[in-house]
Amino acid sequence: MRIHRGAIAGCAATSPSSASKVAASTVWEILTSEGIDPAPDRAATTWADFLRSQADALLACDFIETVTLTGQRQYILAVIEHATRRIRVLGTTAHPTAAWVTQAARNLAMDLTDTKATHAYLIRDRDAKYPALFGDILRNAGIQIVRTGIRIPRMNAIMERWVQTCRHELMNRTLVWNERHLRHALRQFELHYNLHRSHQATDQAAPLRAVPAPLPHAQITQLKVRRRDRLGGVLHEYQHAA
Repeated sequence: MRIHRGAIAGCAATSPSSASKVAASTVWEILTSEGIDPAPDRAATTWADFLRSQADALLACDFIETVTLTGQRQYILAVIEHATRRIRVLGTTAHPTAAWVTQAARNLAMDLTDTKATHAYLIRDRDAKYPALFGDILRNAGIQIVRTGIRIPRMNAIMERWVQTCRHELMNRTLVWNERHLRHALRQFELHYNLHRSHQATDQAAPLRAVPAPLPHAQITQLKVRRRDRLGGVLHEYQHAA
């Protein structure tokens, strides 16, 4: 800051009459050269910046709809951790009643307690399928509900991104026979997503698997890769052969 004041003082000291006036263009050039944003921009915080800064405390949830080959509509409830991208598929049902959603909230609260999670907020939309007791159970577990704005899906962007991934990598490539088959497929996708699938947001680590140590050059030249298929080849997993 001393450099900036000195530079401005030097510009202002060219004549006694202009000592109290500095051209706006001069100030702009000094701030730009130092990489300093204008004052209003320095004070602003975008929603994306807020989510990144508070990721360790955030959860998000959403319902996904799909239809089986029998024509039955199924509703899937899933929760994601912002920091690790770990996904929890809480269940699927043809009738998301208040009792069913409430029990899903209890299961989530118990799971978070067992894993000693420290999340403080859960982001969800304004879907009427969430009963009041859903929020009460999570508040008793120390988690506050944050509802998104009306027709603003970007407020729940990380969960929406997972929904897109689930549809692209699983739903659109699988013929789901019935509810039992859907639960099996979702369980396999959950395991694949948490234990194997790498994520750019976590430096190519999986939610429950750290990035493996780099291989020495001599081993790379003789690298052997083994492929494991899930769901009959819908999902592929690769690992180094022993």
